[in-house]
Amino acid sequence: MPSLTVNERPLEFRIDPQTPLLWALRDAANLTGTKYGCGVGDCGACMVLIDGEAMRSCMVSLAEAEGRSVVTIEGLSRDRSHPVQQALVAEQAIQCGFCTPGIAISAAALLARNADPGEAEIKAAIPNLCRCGVYPRLVRDPARRTGDARSRNHRRRPATGHFRAAGGARRPRDHPLELDPRSKPRIDRRAG
Repeated sequence: MPSLTVNERPLEFRIDPQTPLLWALRDAANLTGTKYGCGVGDCGACMVLIDGEAMRSCMVSLAEAEGRSVVTIEGLSRDRSHPVQQALVAEQAIQCGFCTPGIAISAAALLARNADPGEAEIKAAIPNLCRCGVYPRLVRDPARRTGDARSRNHRRRPATGHFRAAGGARRPRDHPLELDPRSKPRIDRRAG
């Protein structure tokens, strides 16, 4: 019976040692913050910290994790006060939320190694797939990412009231988009 420490609690699993750690955490330990995304190690939704290193739990068996320390998103911070979690919220880098636990774990591992990573390091250390496309928000504002003293004094940027139109031109939010006079709006009468 494999035994390991999960979120600072010793646990003994009475299941097959070849069971992927992901399923042991989700089904046996009821720690459902670790998500199943692909099952082949591509997406990073199942990322956990194993002895401080971000690893895909779908690719690690219970036998391989035996005797090691595992931290899931639930163990990163019980009250969501970890600097990475706060930064994700501050940067509005959470859309549907499915990939967020894996991204937070990857970022926490990175910041444990390097408190002030550059953009290239962030991109390399957070290999997670996100269908909502939050990637640009993950590399913004290092002060928020690191949770250092600068972030406590940082004020959120005010909304500019602009958006990017087709072609990248900035337009005020209340500016009507000019339509090509040759085109007509299309309405699908079948919908609804």
